[in-house]
Amino acid sequence: MNKLIIASVAVALFASCASSYNVTGSSSVSALDGSKLYLKALKSGQIRNIDSCDVVHGEFHFAGLLDSVRMANLYMDDESIMPVVLEEGDILVKIGPAGPSVGGTPLNDSLYHFIDRHNQLINQMNELGHKQNQMILEGIDEQTIAEQLDAEAAKITADEDELVTKFIELNFDNVLGPGVFMMITSQYRYPILTPQIEYIMSKATKAFKEDPYVKEYYRIAQENEARMTGMKDPVPVQPAQPVQPVDTASTQPQRPLTNVPQP
Repeated sequence: MNKLIIASVAVALFASCASSYNVTGSSSVSALDGSKLYLKALKSGQIRNIDSCDVVHGEFHFAGLLDSVRMANLYMDDESIMPVVLEEGDILVKIGPAGPSVGGTPLNDSLYHFIDRHNQLINQMNELGHKQNQMILEGIDEQTIAEQLDAEAAKITADEDELVTKFIELNFDNVLGPGVFMMITSQYRYPILTPQIEYIMSKATKAFKEDPYVKEYYRIAQENEARMTGMKDPVPVQPAQPVQPVDTASTQPQRPLTNVPQP
C-alpha cells in the first residue's frame, strides 16, 4: 500500500512540474480537411512523431505534456507544412492559401516575425526575374539591366544574410537559434562551411555549439572542408532535417520558409 501511495505521489509531482503545450489550429485550405496532421521533431538524430490529430471542418487541436521547449514541424503525411515551437501556453495556428502563421506564445511570435521578414526578401529576389523581362520590353540594353539587377540581388542577399545571422545570434540559447541554423543549412547537399556559418560559430555560445544538430553538422562540415582541401570526396552525410529548407545562397527563385498545400 505504501509503495502505491509513494508511486501516486511521484506521478502527481511529475505532472505538476511538467509543462504542457496546447495547439489550436484552423485551416481555410480545403485540401487539408479530413486529413491527419502530425507534430514531428528531431530526437536522437531521427524525426519522430510527437502527436497527431485530424482536421475536422477546418479545425484541429494538439495537446500534451512537454518536458522541454522544442522546435517541431507540422506535417501532413510526409510533407512538412510549417515549423512550430512547442512551448507552454496557447499556441494559435492558422493555415490559409496565402500561407501559414503561428502565434500566441513568445517564441512562436518571434519566429514568425522573422519568417515574414525573410519571406519578404525572398519575394523581392524572385521579383527580379519579372523586372528583367519588363526592362527588356522597355528596350533597356542588356549591360545596364545586368548591372542594375546584379546590384539589387547583392543588396537583397546581404540583407538576408544579416537578418538570418542576427536572428540566430539573438537566439543562441533557446531553440530558435539551432532551429533557424537547421533551416539555412538544409539547402546544402552535404554539410559545408560558408563565411556566414564560420561567423556564426565564431560568435556562438556553448549552449548553441552543444545542440545535437549544430554539433554534428559542424563536425561533418569541418571533415568535408579538410577532405576538399586535400582533393578528396566530401562526406555525403547530413544530419536529419525536420524543417522546411531555405535557399539563402542561390539567386534562383526561392521558396518561403513555409510551404502549404494549395486547394
